[in-house]
Amino acid sequence: MLHIVKDNKPSLREKCKPVEMPLSKENKELIDEMLQYLLLTQDEDYRKKHPNVREGVGLAAPQVGHNLRMIVISYATGDEKNPRVQYQLVNPRIVVNSIKKCYLSGGEGCLSVDGEHRGKVYRDFKIVVKAFEASLDQDVEITARGYDAIVLQHEIDHLDGILFYDRIDKKDPFKEIPGSVEI
Repeated sequence: MLHIVKDNKPSLREKCKPVEMPLSKENKELIDEMLQYLLLTQDEDYRKKHPNVREGVGLAAPQVGHNLRMIVISYATGDEKNPRVQYQLVNPRIVVNSIKKCYLSGGEGCLSVDGEHRGKVYRDFKIVVKAFEASLDQDVEITARGYDAIVLQHEIDHLDGILFYDRIDKKDPFKEIPGSVEI
């Protein structure tokens, strides 16, 4: 069972190493285990049995003690045509980003962060990510907007040792950026 590394650990602030390709058996098992853990966090019965587990939508390898550039994302969308967003990305990188910004109205949270950090976390409204998708065993290019873009940026930040609250303006946490989109 994986254990979540908390934000008081220096390892969470380190820049992660690229994953060697082709994907090794060990790294494939790790990214599969990360996805299974993430899906368990979304299971209400599991959380009742494990009260210290919080629900998540994304997880990065450094959050489970591995300094590797791998992330998993999974959440329901409420859209009949595409009911779930789910990725197992290796070596993801943002290759295009918009000038337009967005933020979550309720702020961001993180499985590695227990404390409350109030304020607006501005992200790019639209991004394009290139990565190796482990579940498809192929390179992919993902265009994401709004919430999808926020989740991807949050997890990719972990790979560079950046936590969401690093992006909150220290002097004016609720600063308004004109033209930004509230999500």
